[in-house]
Amino acid sequence: MTLLLVGFVGGLLAGISPCVLPVLPVVLMGSAAAPGDEAAPPSRARAVAIVAGMTLSFALITLFGTLLLAALHLPSSLLRWLGLAALVLVGLAMLFPSVERFLERGFARIPQRQVTEKGSGTLGGFLLGLALGAVFVPCAGPVLAAIAVAGATGTIGTETVLLTVAFAVGVSIPLLLVALAGNRIAERVRGLQRRQRLVRGVAGVLVIALAIALTFDVTGAIQRRIPDYTRVIADPLKTRIAVPAAAGNGSLRACQESAFNGVDEGLADCGRAPEFTGISQWLNGSAMRMADLRGKVVLVEFWAYSCINCQRSLPHTQAWWKRYEPFGLRVVGVHTPEYAFEREAGNVDAGARKLGLTFPLAIDNGYGTWKAYQNVAWPAGYLVDATGVIRHVSLGEGRYDRHEAYLRVLLTAANPGVDLPAPTDLPDQTPTDRQRTPETFLGIDKQQAYGGGGPYSAGTHPYSDDEHPAPNTFRLAGTWTPGPESLTAGPGARITLAYRARAVYLNVGGTGTITITSGGTTRTVPVSGPPNIRTVASHRTSAAETVTIELSPGLSAYSFTFG
Repeated sequence: MTLLLVGFVGGLLAGISPCVLPVLPVVLMGSAAAPGDEAAPPSRARAVAIVAGMTLSFALITLFGTLLLAALHLPSSLLRWLGLAALVLVGLAMLFPSVERFLERGFARIPQRQVTEKGSGTLGGFLLGLALGAVFVPCAGPVLAAIAVAGATGTIGTETVLLTVAFAVGVSIPLLLVALAGNRIAERVRGLQRRQRLVRGVAGVLVIALAIALTFDVTGAIQRRIPDYTRVIADPLKTRIAVPAAAGNGSLRACQESAFNGVDEGLADCGRAPEFTGISQWLNGSAMRMADLRGKVVLVEFWAYSCINCQRSLPHTQAWWKRYEPFGLRVVGVHTPEYAFEREAGNVDAGARKLGLTFPLAIDNGYGTWKAYQNVAWPAGYLVDATGVIRHVSLGEGRYDRHEAYLRVLLTAANPGVDLPAPTDLPDQTPTDRQRTPETFLGIDKQQAYGGGGPYSAGTHPYSDDEHPAPNTFRLAGTWTPGPESLTAGPGARITLAYRARAVYLNVGGTGTITITSGGTTRTVPVSGPPNIRTVASHRTSAAETVTIELSPGLSAYSFTFG
């Protein structure tokens, strides 16, 4: 009964969450549209049929879609694209009666089935609901996460089916109220009764518009701007259903792909956590083994000390370590180098002290642990439960409140009844401008944004930047020596960068100075010690600007990063 109640409440919250808002106009107008050209309002059966089709297809696809596609060796996005195509087809049928009659022919051939105008309305509503269900993705709350994980891993038992049914019933109630409201409006407003052709046309346009918006993630952009007003109620459900018995048979690669694509599947089964492999040295503590950490919740964080994305995210990791270490959390920072200078343990130690990191750090210069985890990015976090199973993967920055919520769930599961302190409240400094300039490498092996000035090849060459660089490119002047990972400055060395960002950082090392000219002002910054990032431009908001940097001879510049 508890499971059914949790599933029902979770579905009810999903049905009123911000993520359901884009489909509501379609449900409303679709229920108000009568079949054919008859000047009569639709029956209530059409409203019920739309919601029934939607919840049925959504539940079946969530449970069995991944397994079916895997068995047929088909891409995971196929069902969504089929749903989008079906939406367009249904929308066209609403706009053009000839298309509707063509679609109905296939159903009319079913033995002992006669499609009347009334029956056509119910059937059309059901088809609309089936198409909506294939693309309807409510906010990934704990109930939906548990269902999706069970479906993706093939662990579908009686409890999962009951949870799915309860969730489907819960999510259908708000949608049914909206659908019946559309039907009621059509019944009461005589103007709508006389203009059913117009109503169907508007509904058809909305259906096609929804398909287009889903294709280009316009709906996602809208949802991200609306606060999740159901979260306060939904969060307590996590302690009930988000931590099933872990099997450790899940796919780590599947979890990484979801994280890479920005899909948050909640606490999943991503397989057993690999051992720390090929670690040459440990900082802030002695050597550790994953096998010795059973009973503890472990966060394995891959990072590199001169990575700006890591420098913005690691303060959150440090805050979690300080707050939750007494309650069973262990954090291991696996430092895997991106540049050759990051292989020096002294440089790593200095970078860690600069960031204030006090949790154990593993030096992974040979990429042994990186390869064991099949990791693909800096920063990357792997949250491991007390049984040694990876439950959540995060790649890149942001969503720290959500990651911390999962961490707290696992700590509570490992220590039932534990009284955890309040969550941390560090500000999220993740850049939000999607048009900002991407990371720009300056070495020969990786550079892609060189705008000219002279030959970009090994050896020492003179350069000239008489022209203004194109957007998101850089030009050189003076004497430079390009190398595999960096540019080494000679006499008169100057680099001009055209960018779009709120802040610009230069990864530079050696001893000397950099003179920065930006926005009509010039300043000089001393440089000494191992390579690390220096701020060379900063604005209140993201903007398209140009910065020129003069480097004293002997300094080496590795990359530009942006905030």
